[in-house]
Amino acid sequence: MIRNFLFSIFFFSGIILISIIFLPALILPQKFTLFGGKLMGYWAAVCLKIFLSTKIIVKGKENLIKNEKFFIASSHQSMFETFFLQTIFNSPVFILKKELLMIPIFGWYLKKIGSISIKRNKVSKENINFFEDISKIIANTKRPIIIFPQGTRVLPHEQPPFKKGASRIYEELKIKCQPVAINSGYVWPKKGKKDINKTITISILEPIKPDYSKEEFLGILEKTIYSELKLLN
Repeated sequence: MIRNFLFSIFFFSGIILISIIFLPALILPQKFTLFGGKLMGYWAAVCLKIFLSTKIIVKGKENLIKNEKFFIASSHQSMFETFFLQTIFNSPVFILKKELLMIPIFGWYLKKIGSISIKRNKVSKENINFFEDISKIIANTKRPIIIFPQGTRVLPHEQPPFKKGASRIYEELKIKCQPVAINSGYVWPKKGKKDINKTITISILEPIKPDYSKEEFLGILEKTIYSELKLLN
């Protein structure tokens, strides 16, 4: 319990401190805010290693897509990946639920780094430009889009069907998908105490080419990520 308490105190204090230090970045070029996001990712790793004795392994670096457009589809068990994946990939653009943009200060940062929001499970005026916004980012920057096709954080043993939004992005963009499997829920679950002396593995899987129908793609993506998670577990 003490190590959990120390982790929470130092982690969130550090995130708040970084947020305050980088407040001026909200009126500066976007690259300064993106650097602050990477610092948060490294800080999460440092706190896990120091207070929970967590080993972090990045597996499959040879599968990283280079010198071409792609989007990332990652499993989602913890807050960990929302921070740490920024240290692996080139300032990914997060697709997230609209409510997160309403959080004071944190929401300002999410807007500044170009996050794309969507109202989940709704067809609304606010979602009309969703795919247009994604296409613009892919066309005009070298930053990849990142989506969590499970839709929300899940427990390690849960395997909900992937949301169709990932397949619609695949169909719309016609670029490669970089699947990522992360077993972070065994250390930093969405609820309850965090565990100690364990390993978080980020497994970067072989890219999926834009050669399939959206239905085929979603089936391949789901099978690929869940099969890898089974091995990691």
